Amino acid sequence: MSSEAPPFWWEEPDWKVWALSPISVAYAAIAGRRMRSARREKVEAPVLCIGNFTVGGTGKTPVAIALAKQAKRMQLNPGFLSRGHGGSFGQAHIVDPHHDAAKHVGDEPLLLAEHAPVAVTPNRAAGARLLMERHGCDFLIMDDGFQSARVHIDFALVVVDARYGIGNGRVIPGGPLRARIVDQLVFTSALLKMGEGTAADAVVRQAARAGRPIFEAHTEPSNTESLAGKRFLAFAGIGHPEKFFDTVRDAGAEVVLTRPFPDHHFYGEDELAELAATARVENLDLITTAKDAVRLRHGVSSEFLERLDVLEIDTVFELDHVPQRIVDETLDAWRQRKLKG
Repeated sequence: MSSEAPPFWWEEPDWKVWALSPISVAYAAIAGRRMRSARREKVEAPVLCIGNFTVGGTGKTPVAIALAKQAKRMQLNPGFLSRGHGGSFGQAHIVDPHHDAAKHVGDEPLLLAEHAPVAVTPNRAAGARLLMERHGCDFLIMDDGFQSARVHIDFALVVVDARYGIGNGRVIPGGPLRARIVDQLVFTSALLKMGEGTAADAVVRQAARAGRPIFEAHTEPSNTESLAGKRFLAFAGIGHPEKFFDTVRDAGAEVVLTRPFPDHHFYGEDELAELAATARVENLDLITTAKDAVRLRHGVSSEFLERLDVLEIDTVFELDHVPQRIVDETLDAWRQRKLKG
């Protein structure tokens, strides 16, 4: 489970939820007011935001990568805007995937930087200007930042995990919601239901009643041939590690042992030594996520990295035309914005 998301957020409401409800109500009021009243800076390029209603992993980053690939197919020059997780740069910084460490820029920006330029900064407008000036980016994809209300968003695609949905449906700290759904739907252009499951059905119906298009997608492992038939100790420091373990199994591998860690976890030498020793004793291979792998690139022995398999995944939309529709509608909204001045 995510380090930001206590387990009770994803369970039926209990006494902890009720005890925290006064704070949740206050938080919801402030978050909703901020989203409604914020002065969002308008940047010169179209802005597509990939967001979520909740704290915790919903698979936004693979979706952002898939839409960047679509933008490239349409002869656009995309760039990513990211706050970074645990990043340490005060000014807007263009990520160097070969030299920047995850502890400085965050793990997700390093993954994104393999596909297009990434600007890391809490000031996303400054990041947008840097991407346009330095790299000539003409299509900006904001990974997260849906609730930040700093930049005008031309199209907001909100990703909801079909297995976990919106958890117990309560706002922080009683639950995983960043604001009430009704307040967030006002700024939502479309909903993307990710994966299999029924936990998201209620919020999908709510979005449909509000007239928002509903799209569906899932992730698929892209390196199944190298994984099939292997026996693994699988470890991951992501929001919902169980999804990763299941995907490894779907790739035709046997997951014998699992080790979940907190989201965005930086591994200590003792933890890596324990993983390596256990794998040796049990005659297992080691496997982790692409996001974990970028955190392990710096300061980890080459011997450990050489024996580590990495699960590579792609986002696959259920309808092939949807990625182009999302990019087209972002461009249309941007053109309308430019006409209005």
